[in-house]
Amino acid sequence: MLIINNTQFIEAEFDSEEELEDVVIENYEQIFGPNSIFLPKKLIKTSDGSGTIPDGFAIDLESRIWYLMEAELAKHSVWSHIAPQVSKQVIAAAQPESRKQIIELAIEQFEAEENTQEKFRDLSIKDIHVRAVLNEILEKDPIIAIPIDKISEDLKQWTDTLKFQVKLWLINKFVQFGNESNVGYQFPDEYRPNFDTSDDTKGNGDRKIAYYDISILDLIQSGKLMINEKLTMIYKPKNGQKKTYHATIREDGQLEMLGQVFRAPSYAALAGIQDAGSNRKTVNGWNVWKYKGKTLKKIREEYMKNQE
Repeated sequence: MLIINNTQFIEAEFDSEEELEDVVIENYEQIFGPNSIFLPKKLIKTSDGSGTIPDGFAIDLESRIWYLMEAELAKHSVWSHIAPQVSKQVIAAAQPESRKQIIELAIEQFEAEENTQEKFRDLSIKDIHVRAVLNEILEKDPIIAIPIDKISEDLKQWTDTLKFQVKLWLINKFVQFGNESNVGYQFPDEYRPNFDTSDDTKGNGDRKIAYYDISILDLIQSGKLMINEKLTMIYKPKNGQKKTYHATIREDGQLEMLGQVFRAPSYAALAGIQDAGSNRKTVNGWNVWKYKGKTLKKIREEYMKNQE
């Protein structure tokens, strides 16, 4: 249950798979990250010509990875519905012709949408290099992305049998008690999957540290960040003035800025960006906050390297 201003919201079932699909597509940056683009459904075919239509494709331009996305409801059987459907999509996505189709979809979207163009340019990808970057990304195997309302043990065990990496995101639906027309959805924080097959090292069972496992508190405890010192972010919105923001590192690992306390760098960064006049809804705070000249992302990478 959620209680907001004395109003109760209770967890509810999705009306249909289409409802889950629609809310994921509308908020895809909350799953794939702020530097991602989402491409709509497209018929792709296996080598023998059998067609299949995934719910969409996402390309993370910063990490240079791509996703084959299929939103699912846990009430559907893993073995008779989810497994055969996704397996067919993976086989079809492996075909060179399918990957060419996806690249062309991305090119068309880049040419038509200013928001997509800005994401390439924010990463200093020049227009002339767009196709080359997409080709580089699509040469890799896709990550299977499954937003779902519940994660069963059968689903986890099936994903472990696949040669491709699989990420599962848990999406919850809440409705106001006594007013079911007032609906809210819960997404994981900071694009973190609830289950990721790359988290386990095959063969010995030792768990690998993923970047999303690292918190500000971990960096404090390792001595890479110091309590009461400040992070700095410089941001200039389109057609606006450049502004500098500072966030104080608290003992509990939270960040304090603009009179508020944030438990994740991305939320703190988003507050600053919106304060500067931007209407952006997502930002990767690990990329934009700096500590003594280094981004939090770089500091996190150094920490992870020391843990290997």
